[in-house]
Amino acid sequence: MRIVLVGPPGAGKGTQAHLLAKTLSIPHISTGDLFRANIGQGTPLGLEAKSYMDAGRLVPDEVTIGMAKDRMLQPDAAKGFLLDGFPRNLGQAKALDEFLVEQGIALDGVLDLEVPEDEVVKRIAGRRLCRNDGGHVFHVDYNPPKAEGVCDECGGELYQRSDDTEEKVRTRLEVYHTETEPIIDYYRQQGLIETIPALGKVNEVTQRAIEALKQDS
Repeated sequence: MRIVLVGPPGAGKGTQAHLLAKTLSIPHISTGDLFRANIGQGTPLGLEAKSYMDAGRLVPDEVTIGMAKDRMLQPDAAKGFLLDGFPRNLGQAKALDEFLVEQGIALDGVLDLEVPEDEVVKRIAGRRLCRNDGGHVFHVDYNPPKAEGVCDECGGELYQRSDDTEEKVRTRLEVYHTETEPIIDYYRQQGLIETIPALGKVNEVTQRAIEALKQDS
């Protein structure tokens, strides 16, 4: 099964991608992992991406597309994959279609995780991280620490990331609406979109996605 997962920041894409990929026994291919792997291994595409990133510039689509193509051609992706964070704009979506046609394969579905904008802001702006290396994450509403500003696990200081403020989150949402949302209409015209309400418990959202995929298959 070959799936694309889309949705605004804060929709839970990373969590759902991991659970769906595990359930379906297909690799989870995320843009972040692609960049880390290519840069870490010093591949030509990784070195090119790093040069842009070091200069504070956006990595061109063709570099991201090249990384995604290479990963989809790996043996473990022969029977399917779940794409998370790619494609992120129309240019990338069209390049993906061209690649799939070349390979004689097609997408089985595009899952659109739907979350109200105010909920996205609440989810992200309320997030607090521990400054220590444990990676513990809390939320002022959904998972508050026992003592304000103190990690339950190690006693470290909790802080809000600079890009998690309400103003920054709304800016990220504007970018999503401008750059990524158009691919939803693009895939809807192909009859591939399945809208998944992403409110509720994590396992409930996963089950909704699985049921939607079953209906398509």
